[in-house]
Amino acid sequence: MGYIKNYDQLATNDNRKFVLDLIEAAYTAIQPPHVFENNFSIENDILKIFNQTFDLSKFERIFLLGFGKGSAGNCKLLEGKLGDRLIDGYDIDVVEDEHFQKVHYTKGTHPLPSEENIAFTRHAIEHLEHITKNDLVLIVTCGGGSVLFEAPNKLNLEQITAVNQALLKSGADITEMNAIRKHLSRVKGGGLAKILYPATVINLIFSDVPGNDLSVIASGPLVKDHSTMDDVKKIIAKYSLDRSMNLPADAFSETPADPKYYENVHNILMLSNHTALDAMEKLAKEKGHEVHVMSDQLQGDARTLGEKLIKETASGQILLAGGESTIKVTGKGKGGRNQALVLYALPFITDETVLASVGSDGWDFYELAGALADKDTHKKMEEMHLDAAPFLTDDNSYEFWTKTGDGINTGHLDSNVSDLYIVFKP
Repeated sequence: MGYIKNYDQLATNDNRKFVLDLIEAAYTAIQPPHVFENNFSIENDILKIFNQTFDLSKFERIFLLGFGKGSAGNCKLLEGKLGDRLIDGYDIDVVEDEHFQKVHYTKGTHPLPSEENIAFTRHAIEHLEHITKNDLVLIVTCGGGSVLFEAPNKLNLEQITAVNQALLKSGADITEMNAIRKHLSRVKGGGLAKILYPATVINLIFSDVPGNDLSVIASGPLVKDHSTMDDVKKIIAKYSLDRSMNLPADAFSETPADPKYYENVHNILMLSNHTALDAMEKLAKEKGHEVHVMSDQLQGDARTLGEKLIKETASGQILLAGGESTIKVTGKGKGGRNQALVLYALPFITDETVLASVGSDGWDFYELAGALADKDTHKKMEEMHLDAAPFLTDDNSYEFWTKTGDGINTGHLDSNVSDLYIVFKP
């Protein structure tokens, strides 16, 4: 049994089946058991992560803190590996209730914050802000942490929700969105590093950000921030956000700048979309196909990016890419950026071409990971007398893919390394 729940329904021809197999290979490669098996070990109190080692016997207490989509699965593995060494732990994710021995789990919300998210963050901080230089804190930082791990400086839930709603609809990229979030928060932009100082911190980062800028992933809670209040003002002006966010003048503040807060922090990139792309490339080559890995940090408007991907793919080639598109929402329908990307690209999907776009965490909003389209999609549209135009106008890609049956359904998955794009031109 693979990760794509509706695999059999989607695999209506050999080309589709091959693209689905590539997606399965990507999902398999980025799941926590594979990541930790190859890159994390504890032997005789020596913790080894890639080529870095830490002597656990030097610490009086060890704590665990996780946040973001996919953090629960990673924290569960860490809890097992740490065993009796672990004193206490806290994790927030969007999956159903996880069962831990020592880690206190909270099911939070994404892409908008909630009282659960804020209460979790407050509770975790209260239990960790008095630790000492003799303590070690292991952190699992995953994409989505900006919303799930939330401690506003001054704003209430209604205000911080309005900010996130405005950002999601603005068309701003992840770096711009997180710059604003950092300057509204006590924990982002290095804020958590200040709270945990002077303890030793090992931050295991699972990147969902194109280019893997550690200061952007989950808004960089343990990374020194380089954005300024001037940057925030420029972003607000660029996307005309002042009216939709409607914030008081003193809502923003500078992020922690003192170098001492970061001296004992070890930021380690555990996983990125390189792992997923490598897995797909390997399988495609094993099957005898020519592969072009276009980018691991692709960005652009979902309305035009699908067309660009198709045009960049040569005949007889498979194009692979990872990244994150954006879309300015103007309609009232349901959808996600991956579903929208494929829907907008439909006119350019001809002959035997297959296009797929999926979220690596299995969630592109409204139960789908993304969508896949080819000649079979066009055939179903003709049979159903289905016109894509009104669905595009109303940003209603989810309803369209529900009708054609070409939405990819995986449910929430335990890793999040941005979006994945595949074009197959046999």
